[in-house]
Amino acid sequence: MQPAYNARAQKKATNLSINEDLLARARELNINLSATLEQALDEALRKKLREQWLSENKAAMEAYNAHVEQHGVFSDGLRSF
Repeated sequence: MQPAYNARAQKKATNLSINEDLLARARELNINLSATLEQALDEALRKKLREQWLSENKAAMEAYNAHVEQHGVFSDGLRSF
């Protein structure tokens, strides 16, 4: 599977607004904010890319499924299970 982004790209400083209580509690527990944000963004990016791919390929998948339903698959006569 192709990566969703270049994990070796340089880090870039940015400003974020975060709920102050959430930030304080995360700092109390020594949660690495940068790593946590990167992980959450990676998951969100993968989810959106998957949704986009499914949307873009929906017609083709439906056409293939209809073809298989009507004609079967090429290996139907070859399978022993």
